[in-house]
Amino acid sequence: MKIYLLTDFGSTYTKVTAIDVEYGTIVAFGKAFTTIEDDVTIGYNNALSQIYQQLGQFVLAASLACSSAAGGLKMVSSGLVPDLTAKASRLAAASAGAKVMKTYSYELTEFEIEEIEAINPDIVLLSGGIDGGNKAVILHNASIIAKVAGEFFVIVAGNRSAATQAREILEAGGKKVVVCENVMPAFGKLNIMPAKAAIRDLFIANIITAKGLDKAAAMMDMEIIPTPLAVFEACELLSNGTKAEKGLGELMAYDLGGATTDVYSMADGMPKVPNSFISGINEPFAKRSVEGDLGMRYSLTAMYDLIVEEDGGASFCTAGGFAMGAVQSWLEICRNDPSVMPHNEYAKYADIDASFAAYAIRVGASRHVGRTQKIYTPNGEMLSQEGKDLTQVRYVIGSGGAVINAQNPLNIMKEAIYSPRDLNDLKPLAPKILLDERNCLAAMGLLARREPDMALRIMKDSFVEIG
Repeated sequence: MKIYLLTDFGSTYTKVTAIDVEYGTIVAFGKAFTTIEDDVTIGYNNALSQIYQQLGQFVLAASLACSSAAGGLKMVSSGLVPDLTAKASRLAAASAGAKVMKTYSYELTEFEIEEIEAINPDIVLLSGGIDGGNKAVILHNASIIAKVAGEFFVIVAGNRSAATQAREILEAGGKKVVVCENVMPAFGKLNIMPAKAAIRDLFIANIITAKGLDKAAAMMDMEIIPTPLAVFEACELLSNGTKAEKGLGELMAYDLGGATTDVYSMADGMPKVPNSFISGINEPFAKRSVEGDLGMRYSLTAMYDLIVEEDGGASFCTAGGFAMGAVQSWLEICRNDPSVMPHNEYAKYADIDASFAAYAIRVGASRHVGRTQKIYTPNGEMLSQEGKDLTQVRYVIGSGGAVINAQNPLNIMKEAIYSPRDLNDLKPLAPKILLDERNCLAAMGLLARREPDMALRIMKDSFVEIG
């Protein structure tokens, strides 16, 4: 048997998927706790041993990997106007697979130096100003970033008239700098691909070593890429298809991880109702947003804080039928052991864990989709749309352990569909809900780099409709 081994070094678990090259099917799966504190290859070998137990000996065709371990690819982005260059900067970072910790707009302050130092990013993406436009803000921000302590890269992707001077300021401060094309060269025009490529190249060339993944990288037949980038490419493939096979068309996907909830949309997002117009920039067909306060283990405390801020947690507990004391007990268990699952002796916490997952889906969806508001013009009432209209999306996919292993995943994924309480959110109205039952999205993104037709067929055969 000839096998592709596809590995995802996750923030909580390392997952290895084995694909039979001849038949194009998943034939084995292994999972072990990610041993980032010691040596990631320990967890990898533990997962790999499960593959050998299932298959025996085999011929290795290729070994490919992605990673979100050790915090993934942490980034800070900065632009000029929140809804324009700052948003373009964030979209570029997110589409490259980064965990975008903070996005700044206008002039950075001395106070924000401390904030960026606390974040300790791998990369800062500095943008601002259309080509030939405002230079003052990006140059000011370059001088602020040059003062920030820490070892990180800076990608300059703003007004090209200021790019050389910004680089000189940053390099004088000891920063490693890459200059690429402006993320918004003209008003309202996105150009995020050059910045995305620069982020990916830095991750592959430098950050893998800094994260201690270089030993694992030496065992692979292709560079390790960020896990969210692999999932992003899998979603693009599933939506667009290949020359040989048709894709599913417009879709959304939710990947609930231990540290983040990642939301993907493959849709044009243009207004779907009369008298509507887009305010701000036209977001790209392929979009990813990442929510660092909605993780199911490492960020569970942050999610709990959001819940408490709403109404003290009353609605959360009432809807689930459990006491706040039980929620706090589960929270403490997860803090002490991020690998814990709500099974066996912890089975009594299964409903609480599922409620956290449903909350992550609901909030993640609300932050990702567009919104409308009524405005009044000389021509009458109009709807101003900010972001993407995803009401007509045909498929919503749920992935990640908290969804896949839930007793009732449909109850969790229903939070991705519009309901009256969502008010102006442009969430899907009546999509088919698919479950990534074999947790293969990241693996299929990797496989797509070698065998796109095979990856597409596996996804279409593996996903189970649950609603």
